[in-house]
Amino acid sequence: MKTISVGELRQNPTRALDEVEHGETYVVTRHRREIGRLVPPRRRRSVTPLEFDEALRSTPLEEGWSDELVATRGDFDDDRDPWSV
Repeated sequence: MKTISVGELRQNPTRALDEVEHGETYVVTRHRREIGRLVPPRRRRSVTPLEFDEALRSTPLEEGWSDELVATRGDFDDDRDPWSV
């Protein structure tokens, strides 16, 4: 973990932000006191097509799910003006 002052960050934000983009964490200080941190975003694990297929197959279907889907879909398929009363 690196430390950077507000002044240094103001003068050259690109270097610090490039390092954060590559996984580095910075403690931001003002008058030698920590006021914040620059941290990289959490990386989301991608799901493979096989994992997605398995998740769909292992999800139990409740009775009447297709009727609910049709009813909900109908709310979006009509030509009514949503702003009219």
